[in-house]
Amino acid sequence: MAGILYLIPTPLGDSGTHSPLSQVLPEETRRIAAGLTTFIVEQAKTARAFLKQLPSATPIQQLTLLELNEHTPASALETLIAPLLAGLDVGLISEAGCPAVADPGANLVRLAHQHGIRVRPLTGPSSILLALMGSGLVGQRFAFHGYLPAKSDARASALRELERMSRKDDAAQVFIETPYRNQAMLDTILAACQPDTLLTLACDLTLDSEYLVTLPVSAWRKRQPDIQKRPTVFLLYAQGSAIPAQNGSRARK
Repeated sequence: MAGILYLIPTPLGDSGTHSPLSQVLPEETRRIAAGLTTFIVEQAKTARAFLKQLPSATPIQQLTLLELNEHTPASALETLIAPLLAGLDVGLISEAGCPAVADPGANLVRLAHQHGIRVRPLTGPSSILLALMGSGLVGQRFAFHGYLPAKSDARASALRELERMSRKDDAAQVFIETPYRNQAMLDTILAACQPDTLLTLACDLTLDSEYLVTLPVSAWRKRQPDIQKRPTVFLLYAQGSAIPAQNGSRARK
């Protein structure tokens, strides 16, 4: 029988900035991760820093770490999935947060389903959901867009389109940026978006330096926090500064 592909969330900061794992990851997630010996990771170095914090009985040097990142060719996925087909349970680890969300691991998960391999996502921090929860924007209707274009003109056009979509669908629009381009993203938002559009900046979530504030664009133009090189989730809601209507919470989420 094939093994199980476990999707293992990791803390949102590096090992020197986040709280102890016991405050970030549930005991069951830590227990399962500690019992695995084969992992598929974005970078072996950062994965080792995370795995060293687990109460594993296997020395770190004896763990198998296979790399899957943006440079991995699609042809290599079959090789990466081979341990699962051979019966080994394998953990998929992203650089931070939930694997396979804005992450190259999604291609591996899709291939696992094609091979009939059981995929089991584990509980842990998701910067996207934490930012949405804390934003006060529409939690009933939202869209995540990953990274927007890097070039300023294309980025401005994309932001105006997100505003249009938000207004049309009455939905929050969520996106992220490479931390060293955060200031350029904020500058473009403040220049391209309407004054009454609500903007949430969610920085360093779960860390001691956490910053999460929602204000109209017009207010952000008067007060700009230092978000450069800080992991940040951006949210736009183009329904003016009125409080958005929220539906009931009967459904599981």
